[in-house]
Amino acid sequence: MIFFISIPKIIIIGILSRDNVFDINVRDSYFVMNYLDFSIMISILFAIIGFGYWIMQKVDRKLSKRLNWVHIGLTFGGTLIVWVLTKFYRTEIMDYKFNNNLSLVITLMILILIAEQLTFMVNIICGLTKKKNN
Repeated sequence: MIFFISIPKIIIIGILSRDNVFDINVRDSYFVMNYLDFSIMISILFAIIGFGYWIMQKVDRKLSKRLNWVHIGLTFGGTLIVWVLTKFYRTEIMDYKFNNNLSLVITLMILILIAEQLTFMVNIICGLTKKKNN
């Protein structure tokens, strides 16, 4: 339910900051995205994840609590960490090395977030292969 509850909040944040954009620099390419578009994409992802958990509850299948907590904790905690790290970017011209290292940390954290979403799929597969709840 936490994924369904967070969807309206994410969309409201996207609407309030719809004029802002963020860019990700990867080598020679810049990926520029509007906050509203990004919030809609995150909301769709959270709806899919929430729907997966809901389906498992409706078909009466047991999920691993440990994998649930890892998935939920890293999804929300990792997103919060990435957001906080983006606030440390420096604008002075002499701090490019600091920004490059910060970009590396943010990129690694995002990759961990993406890889961590596999725990959701593993949890669903394990839940489908276990016996039904009594």
